[in-house]
Amino acid sequence: MDVGIVGGTGPLGSALGARLASVGLDVVLGSRSPEKAQEAVVRLSARWGDRVARLTGGHNDRVVRADVVVLAVPWEGVVPIALEYADALAGKPVVSVANALGRVGREFVALTPARGSVAQLLQSTLPRAMVVAALHHVPARDLGELSRPVDADTLVASDYPSSAQRVMEVLELVPGLRTLDASPPAGARSSLRLVGLTEEDG
Repeated sequence: MDVGIVGGTGPLGSALGARLASVGLDVVLGSRSPEKAQEAVVRLSARWGDRVARLTGGHNDRVVRADVVVLAVPWEGVVPIALEYADALAGKPVVSVANALGRVGREFVALTPARGSVAQLLQSTLPRAMVVAALHHVPARDLGELSRPVDADTLVASDYPSSAQRVMEVLELVPGLRTLDASPPAGARSSLRLVGLTEEDG
């Protein structure tokens, strides 16, 4: 299995990419600029050496061909990215990690998108993909510090149980990261609204 991270040069994307590469997954950090993606890989390699040997960088066009794709972009950019790559993302797990936040003075406050959460907004934009919400409460700084376990829980929710399970299996490779399945039972109302509305800590 390989993992592609759209927005892989940002704090959360690069931290998650390094962590997943360190546990043996092939990971591609994505950007609209391949050069920027490669620079992120060089920076992480300089810090962590062979621990991130399975980490590469490339254009988002390459990233969206991965088995599992993470959209690690600010929530305002989720819909444009999703629309741009809708065909490539069809039929695969697409992980929504963004929190809908607005700045009020020096603080961030949670916002409620029209669909209820960023994950629901993403699923409505990508009806042929299998959106999985995860990692909304895990700080990027903890994911990116490979010298210690993460020691955190994350809710995982999807209307597609097999995709939720697949994403949980990936995340449970990370030392100290515990996944909690928040997916609804068959026939229940979507639980994608339950996650993604918390203060960003990444």
